[in-house]
Amino acid sequence: MNALFPSFQTIRVQGRILRLDEPLIMGILNATPDSFFEGSRVMDSAVCLERVAGMVALGAKIIDIGGHSTRPGAAPVTPVEEIERVVPLIQLIRKQFPDLVISIDTYRLSVAQAAIAAGADLFNDIGAGQMDAGIFEWVAQNQVPYILSHSRGAFNQVHEVPDYQDVVADVWSDIATKLQTLRSLGAKDVIVDPGLGFSKSIDHNYALLAHLASFKTLGAPILIGVSRKSMIYKTLGITAAESLNGTSALHMVALQQGAQILRVHDVAEAKEVITLFQKLQANGLPNLV
Repeated sequence: MNALFPSFQTIRVQGRILRLDEPLIMGILNATPDSFFEGSRVMDSAVCLERVAGMVALGAKIIDIGGHSTRPGAAPVTPVEEIERVVPLIQLIRKQFPDLVISIDTYRLSVAQAAIAAGADLFNDIGAGQMDAGIFEWVAQNQVPYILSHSRGAFNQVHEVPDYQDVVADVWSDIATKLQTLRSLGAKDVIVDPGLGFSKSIDHNYALLAHLASFKTLGAPILIGVSRKSMIYKTLGITAAESLNGTSALHMVALQQGAQILRVHDVAEAKEVITLFQKLQANGLPNLV
């Protein structure tokens, strides 16, 4: 697994530089009635602004807005409905927080286009470009910062588990191939995410987290989304609402393995983990990457 591209510590976001030499927090905001963690759901503009203000005050540098739940059994949502859910909130947040980095969490090109036009900065694609036509070309042509999140198959297949020969090597190879395609098209600002919870078993998720450092050889910033996921609560025999402690434990592992962005429901607790991780680093914690 040799490095494909030089490692870098910044990405360009709408003419601004987002530094990644220290871990960043991406706060989750779901414009859905059925996302798996109730605490992330907002459907009202006043609640939305209050939630965003709280996350920013606690240390979030990016807000990730989604209008289509990805939990198993979630009700289907049309592209028009998804756009109607997210665009007004993006416009509202952009007006109140002009310097905040806003990410749109979608696998649909039309939703990403509408969101970016409304003021979003990043395209967080759980489909890795394979769930809608023309995504990579549009990202490259418009130099849209892009989160390449691993999964396999169509949207309705993301909770099926493929037959990997070696999940770490296979996911690395899948991401590397798509990253090469994006680069060949001219895309410059790409973040990679191994896609925990999508097209993976629980053990696959833990294997990827345990070997996350190997993804540094891709030469792209790494985002990890483990917050309150089933890999935690099913392993511990608890619920998503009870999974904060497990989330914090795995966030520390992710940081040790080189994660640069944590996608989280609980900003204050993630910030504490980062602070303690940095204290450990300052006192000799071995660098795994």
